[in-house]
Amino acid sequence: MPEVNQSGPVFDSSCIREAVCVHTKKIMDSCRDKDCVEELRVYLTRESQNCLDRACSVKARSAELLYTVVDVEPVLFHNGFYAVDITYYYKIIVDAVIGANRPSTVYGLSRFCKRVMLYGGEGSAKVFSSKTVLGGMDEQNMAQCNMPQAVVEAVEPIILSAKMMDSCDCRRCDYDCSDLPGCISSCFDDELVVSGDSRRLYVTLGQFSIIRLERDTQLLLPCYDYCIPTKECSDVSCEQECDPCEIFSKINFPVSEFFPKGSGCGTPGAPHQNQNCSCNCGNHNCR
Repeated sequence: MPEVNQSGPVFDSSCIREAVCVHTKKIMDSCRDKDCVEELRVYLTRESQNCLDRACSVKARSAELLYTVVDVEPVLFHNGFYAVDITYYYKIIVDAVIGANRPSTVYGLSRFCKRVMLYGGEGSAKVFSSKTVLGGMDEQNMAQCNMPQAVVEAVEPIILSAKMMDSCDCRRCDYDCSDLPGCISSCFDDELVVSGDSRRLYVTLGQFSIIRLERDTQLLLPCYDYCIPTKECSDVSCEQECDPCEIFSKINFPVSEFFPKGSGCGTPGAPHQNQNCSCNCGNHNCR
């Protein structure tokens, strides 16, 4: 493609029709993390706390990522760099063993905070945009371009271990969960116990995440043609009226469903590769 610095038709021997200007988000910087968070306190619900106070042991079951709060702040004396503060909220579920009874399910909230520093570039322009409101005036949305947007992608955490400790033996600074977002509090059907407990639950989690900083930008890209779907829509009514035997005839014979895995006939990867082989009773050799 010849050098093009403005949108418009492109005349060359390739299949490129024109150069188009698109508005998108450019990734300024990104990183990936593999965090092993040890001894993370779990704030249990009232009923779960009562079970834990009577339990003799606990066993980890699962952890669910409920919500993530992301905040971006410029780093002083490092132009173009930003600190990304991330708070993960988890729902932890464990089994509490009480005597010889069947394990009871207990659950609660846990929180993990971390900070990373990424390059986000510099910008000073203020961006104004309008969105049409039916039956009203256009609303103006203002955003300052000098702050990039942080995006965090995270998978479900892996719960590695769980243990309980007496409150008097806990000499660590636990976070205050009194300022929980409303969407987090609504995930629990009972209040969380933050004080007055005799035992506390701690878990170790493994968290994989990708963090990036993005900025709005305009890019000039080659345009080959309009993107038109090539797949035709199927008519459901036509399929219902079709001959069922004709539909059945188009289905491949499920050979693998009739033989155990690893058998020599009709199994992918088996020693006999002849697709027309037949296995006789008492004779395991295909002919």
